[in-house]
Amino acid sequence: MTKRIIGLCLLFLPALVFAQKKDKNALKAAASITAEALKKHLYIIASKEMEGRDTPSPGLEKAATYIENTFKGLGLTPGNNGSYRQYYTLFRDSASSASLKINGSQLELNKDFYPQANNYAAAMRFSEAVFAGYGITDGDIRDDYKDLKVAGKLVIIADGTPADYKSSATGFNAPSSINGKMNAAMQHGASALLVVYNTLTRRGGNTGGGNWSMNGYRASQPIFTFSASAEAAAKIMGEDGKGLFDKLKAGTAMAKTYPAEIDMQYEKVTRTAQASNVIGVLEGTDLKDQYVFVTGHYDHLGKRGDSVIYYGADDDGSGTTGVLQIAEAFANAKKAGNGPRRTMVFMTVSGEEKGLWGSNYYSNHPIFPLDKTTVDLNIDMIGRIDATRKQGDSTNYVYVVGDDKISTDLKLISEGQNNLYTKMELDYKFNDPNDKNRIYFRSDHYNFAVKGVPIIFYYDGMLGADYHRPTDTPDKIYYELMAKRAQLVFYTAWDMANRNDMLKRDLKLEIPGR
Repeated sequence: MTKRIIGLCLLFLPALVFAQKKDKNALKAAASITAEALKKHLYIIASKEMEGRDTPSPGLEKAATYIENTFKGLGLTPGNNGSYRQYYTLFRDSASSASLKINGSQLELNKDFYPQANNYAAAMRFSEAVFAGYGITDGDIRDDYKDLKVAGKLVIIADGTPADYKSSATGFNAPSSINGKMNAAMQHGASALLVVYNTLTRRGGNTGGGNWSMNGYRASQPIFTFSASAEAAAKIMGEDGKGLFDKLKAGTAMAKTYPAEIDMQYEKVTRTAQASNVIGVLEGTDLKDQYVFVTGHYDHLGKRGDSVIYYGADDDGSGTTGVLQIAEAFANAKKAGNGPRRTMVFMTVSGEEKGLWGSNYYSNHPIFPLDKTTVDLNIDMIGRIDATRKQGDSTNYVYVVGDDKISTDLKLISEGQNNLYTKMELDYKFNDPNDKNRIYFRSDHYNFAVKGVPIIFYYDGMLGADYHRPTDTPDKIYYELMAKRAQLVFYTAWDMANRNDMLKRDLKLEIPGR
């Protein structure tokens, strides 16, 4: 009988844990998170004056200043040694000159050839080139470099794949992709690569401006690569190069070394710029050396010309305004004598749309110890409704991602706070890391998760007609629903900030492909 009673108690333990009374102080603080307050912030952050908040851009800087001033007005302290900003450097390479000369004949840039965008500056001269078919190396499936000695040489490969080949992987670095082929050439020791296209069209690398990047300094350089037309390749390969793609299709194009005098030259200039994360801090009391992060990205896609602005109201103006209002709620609580036990860190990051730049920089240059950061609650798009969602109440849901990946504590707490206060439908549709949309890997929480910090990502699922388009505007936001979602984040953060123990880190994050 005793064992049966104990078993029943254990069975109903989660219900008992969360059968608690609402915290009056939390309720009072959360009351400041209103549709009206969120709307006021969002119409500024997603305004024409912010110019789409590209990273980097004057509009992004205006948004950062607005966020910083809001933090100051709330009485938050600067998060980075006296500054509200954590800056990181960006690099932009622009080609100043490029040339390809074959047997003394100068080829025409952008007609006969063009350089790869991420080339390093170099001048190379070769007396021969090795043709390696499609240039694919794919484990035991295919190796176009078999029996070829290409170390230190210029290799010529063809764009595309053979009809009878099925790649072992897909994506950016698949063996049949241009990146995969460049990696294969490097692995076999080639010094330079000439990728031949049946129809050469501009694909990257220009004499104007390239893209901004954080990769100003690299552990290793990519292979020096030019793209060329089939006619240009024939100047090296002679008769073998004429009708090259037909010969490849017929299986008559063979690996071979061709003598020729080949000059490849590429020069570039590098510009630098800075972007910043904006960080405001509310110091805790007896557990102030432990931290609760609430994050969202304030950047978006900028503008095209002078007339087309990507306003980014939902993505992620909604998350940014959520962070601001949650910060206000905690600041109000502290003014009323009910401040958090743990230190609250409110961080809006930049560069998310370019590849999670700001959060990546923070996670590799943390201001507050990551082992003392109990959780990151990340808000990225909480203002719209998923038109494809078929089940449940579309006016009372939020997608929850990542609450069961690192800590067994987190899901119970998240659902407990929701049951106690907001009673929303917590939808776990995107919680599977194998989901085709890969939502788990597409926002800033991920850079905390890979460092072992438990996370929750709050998301509305808006991937429809307005996603990453100029039509993502603040007039389309469901402000009452947005306020309720922000309140859920607040109540969850409130529990994290005031509970006795940090969250356990007792689960290993499983990353597909690793």
